[in-house]
Amino acid sequence: MSTPQPAFWQTPQDQLLQRLDSSPQGLATAEAEQRLSNLGKNRLRNGIDAAPLKLLLAQFKTPIILLLMVAAGLSFYLGDRTDGGIILGIVTLSGLLGFWQEYGAMHAVKQLMAGVRTTATVLRDGGKTEVPLEAVVPGDVVLLNAGAVVPADCRLLWAKDLFVNEAALTGETYPVEKSPGDVTADAPLARRRNCLYLGTHVVSGEAGAVVVHVGADTELGHVAGRLARQAPETEFERGVRRFGYLLTEVTLIMLVIIFALNVYLGKPVVDTFMFSLALAVGLTPQLLPAVISVNLARGAKRMAEAGVIVKRLAAIENFGSMDVLCSDKTGTLTEGQVRVHGAVDAAGRDSPETLRYAAVNAALETGFANPIDLALRELVYSPHPNPLPEGEGEKMSANFNLAGIAKLDEIPYDFLRKRLSVLIDENGEHRLVTKGALAQVLEICSQARLDGRTVPLQEARPAIEVRFQELSGQGLRVLGVAIKPIDGATRFGHEEEQGMTFLGCLVLDDPPKPGIADTVRELKSLGVALVVITGDNRLVAANLAKRIGLNHERILTGPEIRRMSDEALKVQIRRVQVFAEVEPNHKERIILALRKAGHVVGFLGDGINDASALHAADVGISVDSAVDVAKEAAHFVLLQHELAVLIDGVREGRRTFANTLKYVFMATSANFGNMFSMAGASLFLPFLPLLPKQILLTNLLTDIPEMAIATDTVDAALVEKPERWDIGFIRRFMIVFGLLSSVFDYATFGVLLHLGADAATFRTGWFLESVLSATLVVLVIRTRQPFFRSRPSRPLLAATLLVWGLVLALAYAPAAQLLGFAPLPPVMLGWLAAILALYVLAAEAAKRRFYRNAQNGGAKLASMEALGHPAKKR
Repeated sequence: MSTPQPAFWQTPQDQLLQRLDSSPQGLATAEAEQRLSNLGKNRLRNGIDAAPLKLLLAQFKTPIILLLMVAAGLSFYLGDRTDGGIILGIVTLSGLLGFWQEYGAMHAVKQLMAGVRTTATVLRDGGKTEVPLEAVVPGDVVLLNAGAVVPADCRLLWAKDLFVNEAALTGETYPVEKSPGDVTADAPLARRRNCLYLGTHVVSGEAGAVVVHVGADTELGHVAGRLARQAPETEFERGVRRFGYLLTEVTLIMLVIIFALNVYLGKPVVDTFMFSLALAVGLTPQLLPAVISVNLARGAKRMAEAGVIVKRLAAIENFGSMDVLCSDKTGTLTEGQVRVHGAVDAAGRDSPETLRYAAVNAALETGFANPIDLALRELVYSPHPNPLPEGEGEKMSANFNLAGIAKLDEIPYDFLRKRLSVLIDENGEHRLVTKGALAQVLEICSQARLDGRTVPLQEARPAIEVRFQELSGQGLRVLGVAIKPIDGATRFGHEEEQGMTFLGCLVLDDPPKPGIADTVRELKSLGVALVVITGDNRLVAANLAKRIGLNHERILTGPEIRRMSDEALKVQIRRVQVFAEVEPNHKERIILALRKAGHVVGFLGDGINDASALHAADVGISVDSAVDVAKEAAHFVLLQHELAVLIDGVREGRRTFANTLKYVFMATSANFGNMFSMAGASLFLPFLPLLPKQILLTNLLTDIPEMAIATDTVDAALVEKPERWDIGFIRRFMIVFGLLSSVFDYATFGVLLHLGADAATFRTGWFLESVLSATLVVLVIRTRQPFFRSRPSRPLLAATLLVWGLVLALAYAPAAQLLGFAPLPPVMLGWLAAILALYVLAAEAAKRRFYRNAQNGGAKLASMEALGHPAKKR
């Protein structure tokens, strides 16, 4: 019996590397590929790569389908092989159609998602290389920095100021510091400071770590079944679930009542059971999952053409329902290319010293590169920043370079301190240089430069605050810069960030994107209110809001949000379009408050601390250039950082949603009407109005045109406003149009009985009327306009004509007797044609009145044009 190996967090580093047959230089490429082949891909579940056989079997797992298969088996047992074979054949054909639709949709989406892959930086053959997360293997040495997703369970080899967010595993709100070394074998997960785990991400710092466990062998893999790893249920998924409850309730009630009444009237128990079961199947829109999948796949493909990659299909429908879009301003509303206007001291005079040290700080920091640091680094090589606005200073021409300057140590930026410090050796003198948010820099200063003098901070603070208010009011961003001499030190800690000298204010500008005001107006015209969530101060945020046409009369700030309860925030949030000075955890609170207020909320984020907000939103959106953790959490990834791209996504989501609802309206109204008619007819006819196999055939044939719904055109009015699931609306639609269908069904019964139809002729006549009326009414209720003014798509029209041909062929084919059909005399066909024509006219009139009453009564699907009018939960 082999001795169990010690836990990897307690094993000395060199022994662990030996166990993994690796080294600090990583693996050879050939060895890594061999391990990948032997161990499989680094992932927890197959997801969209579901095996075809598994997907096929899933088509037959619904309770009603299983009951039907039992009923077919019962028919075989009782010797009725013909009926058993027909029922089994129809069920199989229905399942194959669903499989074909879903498999095609799955394959299409898989190809689209291949365009957005999260990668890891690993050491292979002694050098850095990027590989997909799925290709990471045990023994790989991964390099991590701020924003990186931890690709597997790892052991740290080295780390520098490393802080990791482990909330997904431990529930710990704040990032935890990590460092190499050994810990005891009994250390709980939260105290294994030398380990990194799949499902977490780096907040700040950098590190190198060796991969120990991948995929299902990771801690996340062990608890994946009970972890809330999956994104919260979307608005669309909630609607589908509630719709399923409605159908289940109606189906069970009808099944029990019909079975009980027919048995009470003395009809055969087995025949009555199979008839009741077939009615239940007829009421159920069996192809709804397939229709939804095809709709979503088609929408995903069209969105990809517009530069939006879909990662979670169900969120496409939410795109259409979205009535609030939350976004940061940098790079989305603004150009994202920060411009350095210069620097001023407390008195507002040009300060080349402030600008120089800000550039040195940015050039030497090694954390996550942001637009501000990138702009400052250019000053090292391009020494001519843009001038300040008129009256704010002259154009400066200081010559910045790093000659004589060496970096000794660094404390990276983090979202609690909101500043970045580097320790430099400048011509033999050691200085600590700090740059960051003005308030956070001032809190570590004890003195300041004013008019060329060094004075106590309190003397300069009034002038600094005046300057800050003036520049912020012009929409300019203001950071603070401070220095401090440190005798002989080559390393430092947070405790050294005190007693510093404030040099001055760094002045930056990130102007709005050209045309962004037009984009905001177009979003508003589509019923989508834009909400800005920014860490900038309220004056900068108000200036931007004014320039792009947002309501800036009421602005909520981070400190105000911190003091509010969730209920108070929900009330205050109703008419606020700008949130300023927010902290990362405020974003999720804002989104959740908006959702509780009845909105369908989208969030556009690309930063390290946006993951929780992306998960909380109904529609999580990131960009291809975002940090890994943001792309992993998002439902959509934009290939361009342009808000205008989302407009196409919103319209496509609404088309997809509208076509899905068309199927729901068609299937439920037609099916409910037919089942209601059959249930009633079965009580007064001496024979069953349709045989179970004929009911199943009716259901299958009426589904064929509805499978083409994904290709259908959508009325412009349905694209211009957000719509949402409204179970009450669907129920009313089902009852009104179902009962209308039943009126003409009973008219058909009367005509057929008046003309002396026997059982076979009656069933044939009603089969023809039932299928043809269901396919005809598709052309009526697919649009809210008069049906002759809205042209259906060619596939939908072709499918309808195909069904008409099949119905007539089945009624008059030589094999009609096997199905229980008989040829109809011309006089019956003439009466059926008249009934169908009247039904179409009546359905058109009922549709007009139904939507007019819905609008007048406020029962229409919810739409919102502005904040302050929360959509009613449907």
